[in-house]
Amino acid sequence: MTHNFHWNVSGPQFNSLHQVFMDQYTEQWNAIDVIAERIRALGHPAPGTYREFVKLALIKEVEGVPNVTDMIRHLVAAQEATAGTARKLFPIVDAANDQPTADVLTRRLEVHEKAAWMLRSLLED
Repeated sequence: MTHNFHWNVSGPQFNSLHQVFMDQYTEQWNAIDVIAERIRALGHPAPGTYREFVKLALIKEVEGVPNVTDMIRHLVAAQEATAGTARKLFPIVDAANDQPTADVLTRRLEVHEKAAWMLRSLLED
């Protein structure tokens, strides 16, 4: 979603949002590798196809090209949902005594909460 909006944003905020979206999707892309390596370290195959990603995703794809304000709203909701998922996993990780995964979750939670806050600030008057 973030990459899609990076490609398709337009209007007076183009330069700043194009950069914000690029920064966010680059961070997300790098995080995928960390998460996949953690999955592999736990002895499981990492999902690696768009079909698998869609099947596992809780965040639904956005159809078409929304206006800039709706792009930001969609991204806020996606960041908040991702942070919420990370929070829900802590009890499972704690019960498994899995500190490395807790560390990954802590980092993801920090990143997604900050991204949501920064995006929400763009919606303020």
